[in-house]
Amino acid sequence: MKLLHWDAINPITGTPFCWDDKNLRFVNGIGMYLEPGDPGFVPYPGFPANTPTQKPKRNHMPKSDYLATDDNGKASQFVLFRDNIGQFLATLGILATDPDIIQQAADATRFRAIVDFCGNMQNAAQGWTAEKNYERDGGATAPTGQIVPVLPAGFPPAVAAGIVARFRALVKRLKAINAYTETIGQALGIEGSVQTGPDMTTLQAILTLTLIGNAILVGWGWQGFSAFLDMLEIQVDRGDGKGWVFLTYDTTPNYTDTAPFPATPTKWKYRAIYRVGDAQVGVWSNTVEITVGA
Repeated sequence: MKLLHWDAINPITGTPFCWDDKNLRFVNGIGMYLEPGDPGFVPYPGFPANTPTQKPKRNHMPKSDYLATDDNGKASQFVLFRDNIGQFLATLGILATDPDIIQQAADATRFRAIVDFCGNMQNAAQGWTAEKNYERDGGATAPTGQIVPVLPAGFPPAVAAGIVARFRALVKRLKAINAYTETIGQALGIEGSVQTGPDMTTLQAILTLTLIGNAILVGWGWQGFSAFLDMLEIQVDRGDGKGWVFLTYDTTPNYTDTAPFPATPTKWKYRAIYRVGDAQVGVWSNTVEITVGA
């Protein structure tokens, strides 16, 4: 169950929620909607996504972002792409005169030049700072060789703002081509490194409980491993002698339990475990509990 926001779009039908939607709930004035797998969920006729949502099966290990985090790394990456894309254009079915290819070459040349010139400016600033400090305070050795950098002849002309956005769009375009391969991507510097997943034998979910009116918000998250996990299985013990019982399979962090509270104060306990496909992975979370009822 998820919180309902104004003008929210139904993720199953792709249309705005309607007031007569049988999966809408209002708990103590708070709007919520049921998800597939929640108790009481009513399927939407004609829509195939009425079953509990699962992430697509992964054929490859998740990878980190291919783009460097620092400007010098980005500049080198842009130049690597510029200098190597030519040999793959025929394979990818792209002309050398393609506007995106021409723009990327200009972007790479300009950005490399700017990054290098910024480095010269920073080095000059450090030298002049040392000169300033020496003239102000004195010292054993005077700094030498202070210069004021000037743009070199033939400095590449400015390009439109958005070099990174254009590069990402071009990479996305290339990777959608059937002839594209990881080998090509590696030569162009646009394949990220394989991420190391969690230890599936010891991974443990972390739960929190918050009382919201007449409902319990079960807080949880992926702990940075969403690329490796499919869902969270949550169980509850309502102190009614039934012990642990299944509550839900949740595919998006945080779950709202709207089961009616008992007439007398009772401790409800919750625990959870991650799942990949049809199997539980890791170990059960620590048990968390909360007192509900009059």
